[in-house]
Amino acid sequence: MNLKSSPVVVCVTAILITLLFYKQGIGLNLFLFEVLFFLALVFTGQISLKNRTQLLPALGFLITSVFTVISYSVYGYVIHFLALLVFVGSLNFATARSMVSMAGNACFSLFSAPVTFLNAVSNEWIKGKKAGKLIRKSRIFVVPIFVITLFIGIYSFANAKFGSIMGNVGTWIQKAINFIFTDVNYGLLFTFLFSLFLGSFLWIRTRHKSLESNDKNASETLIRKRLRMKRYFKLSALSNEHRAGIFLLIVLNLLLLLLNILDVYWVWFNFEWNGYTLKEFVHEGTYLLIFSILISISVVLYFFRGNLNFYKKNKLLRYLSYAWLIQNAVLTLSVGIRNYHYIEHFALAYKRIGVFLFLILTIIGLYTVFQKIKLKKSAFYLFRTNALALYLVLTISSLPNWGRIIADYNFSHAQESYLHLDFLSTLSDKSLPALDVSYPKLKEIDTFQKSKFQNDRNKVSATAYYRTIQQRKSTFKNKWESKNWLSWNLAEYKAYQSLFVE
Repeated sequence: MNLKSSPVVVCVTAILITLLFYKQGIGLNLFLFEVLFFLALVFTGQISLKNRTQLLPALGFLITSVFTVISYSVYGYVIHFLALLVFVGSLNFATARSMVSMAGNACFSLFSAPVTFLNAVSNEWIKGKKAGKLIRKSRIFVVPIFVITLFIGIYSFANAKFGSIMGNVGTWIQKAINFIFTDVNYGLLFTFLFSLFLGSFLWIRTRHKSLESNDKNASETLIRKRLRMKRYFKLSALSNEHRAGIFLLIVLNLLLLLLNILDVYWVWFNFEWNGYTLKEFVHEGTYLLIFSILISISVVLYFFRGNLNFYKKNKLLRYLSYAWLIQNAVLTLSVGIRNYHYIEHFALAYKRIGVFLFLILTIIGLYTVFQKIKLKKSAFYLFRTNALALYLVLTISSLPNWGRIIADYNFSHAQESYLHLDFLSTLSDKSLPALDVSYPKLKEIDTFQKSKFQNDRNKVSATAYYRTIQQRKSTFKNKWESKNWLSWNLAEYKAYQSLFVE
């Protein structure tokens, strides 16, 4: 039996998934299933940890799987399923050079693997006859049934008596179907069907030939393309493009230099908070950064897309491009400092953490563009390197319990920064120990907050916040105690122990 493509393996996997997840929340069951899946891959030789192409996706898959139980966050699950997608892509395409190719192959497999599974099922013998023959024979009745149904509808609208008779017949058929399927558990049925879909994706190896060919033939280093053709006049397109690039980059560098000087002076060394919100102060800088980086990358990719890389007089253009990239790095640091000021006065939030993650990726992106110019690298190099950086940053950032970190930080800095009770009251249950602050302490914090911050954006008062958290504690206690062991997770377990046991 071919474990990689047998319908039996997919069906057994679907049964296992159904047993683990039917009427259960996601928790320990996901980790248990994925450990079994990974061990099956190892024992059947479908994965080799000596293969560097498969090693990183495998580690990302396993680490994020462990932390779904430890951290138990929506963000962690999203990143984990992306890691699973890349991991399956590495199984389908073991020689891929780019994670973009792995993910692309896996996306293709999401649609092609179930079709391959159904084709494999149709070719299995069932009681001496192939299911495929039965399916093909039954197909001839599809069109007649559709036509009959169509004319019944037409005749029913045209003749009320006929419509009444057909209505009675339809009611009888519906009652018969309800009687036959009265004991069908549709929740269980849909869970099993989805499990079949997932099982086919995990086990059936389908490959996108065009995608694999592009990945295999792509070069990280640009190659000069010489046009050999008879010239009747001197071509100056390359030199004109070179002049245009120099003019454009000189102007862009001067504009960005002015902006950076202002930012360095006012944001880096002379920042003073006037007591009002810093939301626009950070967001405007972030939008400007995104726009600026897109311009910088687009400009560099355009001017250094081909033979201009090999133009003997492109030294000035290269140096202007380096200056442009360095200035964008300075702008990136400016936005990081803006975000720091925002956190200093208005505490932590998910988006503010996300800004720092974006800035890390931005710095990496600028460095890869710098390397592209310096070493005459191709666009494939940019996509491969930045996709790897994105994968690593997202994977690592999915591991911490950010909700608990935010709650701990914001309450511990309530004497220095704004405490947004509306936001804190919506954090997940695993953050409840940090959110469970005594009422006298809340009143003390509330008094200080009103004296420092002129514009109180809280719609929830300290009293309402306290009542909300107490109600959430009671709900969480009942929910946790009614959970099955398959839905167990460490983050909520520790929260329960902290609130009700210790």
